[in-house]
Amino acid sequence: MIRILIVDDHAVVRSGLKLLLDEKYGIHIVGDAADGNEAVRLAQELTPDVVLMDLSMPGGRDGMSATQELKKLLPSTNVLILTMHDDDEYLFRAIHAGASGYILKSAPHEELIIAIQSVAAGDAYLYPTATKRLMLDYLEKVKHGESSDSYETLSEREREVLVWIAKGYANKEIAENLMLSVKTVESHKSHLMDKLGLRTRPDLVRYALKKGLLNFE
Repeated sequence: MIRILIVDDHAVVRSGLKLLLDEKYGIHIVGDAADGNEAVRLAQELTPDVVLMDLSMPGGRDGMSATQELKKLLPSTNVLILTMHDDDEYLFRAIHAGASGYILKSAPHEELIIAIQSVAAGDAYLYPTATKRLMLDYLEKVKHGESSDSYETLSEREREVLVWIAKGYANKEIAENLMLSVKTVESHKSHLMDKLGLRTRPDLVRYALKKGLLNFE
């Protein structure tokens, strides 16, 4: 049996998924959680094979940060993102956070079952239209000789924040220089680190040096 922990802030969604999946298709629901904090706690207690994780959970820890924490604490537990966000930025961030799969809530239940089984077996799973879109994007870049570096996914503001951080400036100093709030700078920092798959300031410095982004003149 594939042991599943369901994480979603909507009780109706959790109940519906239990009704659909529990004790069927070789799946057993071991528990459910309403936010990321509860998910991390329950996952450590229940050690599920797969965590079926929503991304947007207002009022609690979101699915992205919960996924990162879970993969640190329970590397053998695989996370399958189940979300309404059909968006490349969310997809890339989820993969960088450690998710093994990404599927939309609008997908037919047969597809969800295949995704769960794939992730439980240690394989990766992306919903079909995302796979096609990523492949076409990759082929287009290859055709034009472009790099597939994740740097290309950063926004202009995220690139600015990256350079300031790499030069050793604190978040407060960056906020003052860019006329942003400290909270906004922290948000940009979190997003760019997710996109680049980096975790610490030294990692950012090394990355910026390799990319030739640092000019101290």
